[in-house]
Amino acid sequence: MSGLHVLVAHPGAELYGSDRVLLESVAAMVDAGARVDVTVPASGPLIGELEHVGASVVVEPALVLRKRLLRPRNWPSAIGETVRAVGASRRLLRRPPDLVYANTITLPLWPLVARLRRIPVLTHVHEAEADAPRLMLMALYAPQRAASAVIANSEFSRSVLARASPGLARRARVVYNGVAGPPAGAQAPDTLPGRPLRLAYLGRLSPRKGPDLVLEAAARLLDDGLDVEVDLLGDVFGGYEWYARDLREAAARLGIGARTRFLGFREEVWSTLADADIVVIPSRTSEPFGNTAVEAALAVRPLVVSDSSGLAEATTGLPGVHRVRPDDPVAIASAVHEIVAHWPAHLEQARAAARLAAQRFAPARYREEIVDLVAGLARSASAPHRSTPALR
Repeated sequence: MSGLHVLVAHPGAELYGSDRVLLESVAAMVDAGARVDVTVPASGPLIGELEHVGASVVVEPALVLRKRLLRPRNWPSAIGETVRAVGASRRLLRRPPDLVYANTITLPLWPLVARLRRIPVLTHVHEAEADAPRLMLMALYAPQRAASAVIANSEFSRSVLARASPGLARRARVVYNGVAGPPAGAQAPDTLPGRPLRLAYLGRLSPRKGPDLVLEAAARLLDDGLDVEVDLLGDVFGGYEWYARDLREAAARLGIGARTRFLGFREEVWSTLADADIVVIPSRTSEPFGNTAVEAALAVRPLVVSDSSGLAEATTGLPGVHRVRPDDPVAIASAVHEIVAHWPAHLEQARAAARLAAQRFAPARYREEIVDLVAGLARSASAPHRSTPALR
């Protein structure tokens, strides 16, 4: 890949799941000798991390698909965002790269713009809106039909893609995320703590991810006589501040306000995981993968997850993981009781799960697959008489 110029488009600059995966992708390409430029629509902690691994970063407007754009009152602003995004893409492509890497399907313009300029584009799918109507899915994925190649982060994500565009799904390759473990390794405690048992939730604070279910489960555990506390690590999307207020009000209403820590966003998760005894990832709706679940496993922590979609796929075969019905705080509380009742056995299973997760989701494996895909696409694009993939 020496000398290859890759332009990466990403919809944000935070450090949640898809952001961290992007960082692995960029590091892989830079280490393989590529020159990588990254465009993001806003400033944030991801920029410094990207520059640290050797990428150049530019902040430019982008059309990012969010649910707010579906509301008619926001259509005028969506039109304005589209105009500004087209102008930004023209500036960024004045010196055309060898390849455009569009990270997530929430950037619908880049596959279309790249196709018009005859630049190969690789789309990395991190979404799996399984509950959406098929017509909506078809509209959401339609711009990606212009992509030269597609990565899906799980078989579940590819199955959702197949509902929208079977032809596109047939061209997709599944590459499981690479997830780095704690910098200094991790150890599970040998015994139950002398302090209250600490439950931890990691991830975006949003209704669909269910941090409120952790609060409800904790209240039930207290009623059962189990001394517990809760850590919520993460923050809301802009415009969802109401949900953060709702969570605080729920904690107070349930009588666990003094036992709940709202930690906000942190650039690293390992200190929070080191403080945790049990991690709960209780998503109500479909998840494309389960980065936070893998991180919990790597931190050698007993784990409770919703038994659905990419969360189930990411934790398949990991010993000791408790999978519970989505949207069921009673099931979460029961799983915690089970873990506490058999604590030594669950710690041993957590150690085994950490070893298996480190092999299955090794960053080195992920980087190798990304470099292979990008290099292969670049070779194909530079071959004589190359043809652009047909729209299907």
